Amino acid sequence: MEYKDYYDILGVKRDATEAEIKSAYRKLARKFHPDVNKTKEAEAKFKDINEAYEVLGDKAKRERYDSLGANWQGGQSYTPPPGFENFGFGGGQGGAYQTFNFNGQDLGGFSDFFSSLFGDMMGGATHRGGMGGMNFGGFDFSDAGTQRASSRTRRKSQTPPQEDLDITKTLNITAKDVFNPKPVSVNFSEMERCTQCPPGGGYCSACGGTGIKNITKSIKVKIPPEVKDGQKIRLKGEGKTDNYGRAGDLYLILHYKDSEYSVDGADLTKEVEITPPEAVLGCKKDIKTLHGTIGIKIPPKTSSGQMLRLKNLGLPKKAGGYGNLNAKIKIVIPKTLSAKQIDLYKQLSEL
Repeated sequence: MEYKDYYDILGVKRDATEAEIKSAYRKLARKFHPDVNKTKEAEAKFKDINEAYEVLGDKAKRERYDSLGANWQGGQSYTPPPGFENFGFGGGQGGAYQTFNFNGQDLGGFSDFFSSLFGDMMGGATHRGGMGGMNFGGFDFSDAGTQRASSRTRRKSQTPPQEDLDITKTLNITAKDVFNPKPVSVNFSEMERCTQCPPGGGYCSACGGTGIKNITKSIKVKIPPEVKDGQKIRLKGEGKTDNYGRAGDLYLILHYKDSEYSVDGADLTKEVEITPPEAVLGCKKDIKTLHGTIGIKIPPKTSSGQMLRLKNLGLPKKAGGYGNLNAKIKIVIPKTLSAKQIDLYKQLSEL
């Protein structure tokens, strides 16, 4: 049989941590999942990815796989070392039988390489529809019926295993989002385990027998005042849900992406453009703020970059009231000048 390099399949190093392996699996599973990628090559790749994670995501299986030592030579013929051979991994009395199934189509079981190493560890399992009682990347596709009677009895008396049900997303916001009391709409999609699969196995119309669904969520979020760039906020119970009814949390990392204002706590900074004559002689300007349009007086001999502080025209403060708006002066040259205007500039330069 041919050796399979599970580390290479997941694209991780051999000393990768559990978190790195889990992260790599989830990225690949989303990319090659039959719901997303309809190619025949993706179907085979998806099965290999799941097989690799079944081993590397399990401490005992990974140690057994790593014990091959010199046999870590991908692509070469592989002969099981003593103690690993002659393990049945097919259907029949007493044998273990695991398959992948999508939309009622049998995608085949584990490879012969996997069978030779772990057939004994999987002995006594019974065939089910769906993903055959496997746990991939936090998606537990099994129930108590996939194990031996003794294992089933023990697990019923134990607390269900805790999965990583939290979701972390990045949310770009503007000063107007913080100022406006109306909540901001957040839309996102996430792959999560199907909670509608029949308890006794069989085909599930909700997920097509894959055990995974692409969930699209839309929630309303009120941005807290004086929020800082990079700050994380938690929305309890808005994460993924498992078969036991437990729900994770949604974490939003906020980043300001505002073309009009620079934000510093409750204070804002906005550029105000004026012409050279206006800078020299002074002028009045109407500028738009979050609180409405106001008129400001720019004093004579104002330089570019100079700040004019406008009190209480910034963002709401936690303790009440508002921050300030800093009007940053920017002197700009008109793009079109008449011959007379250019001549006047020449006369000024000669003075």
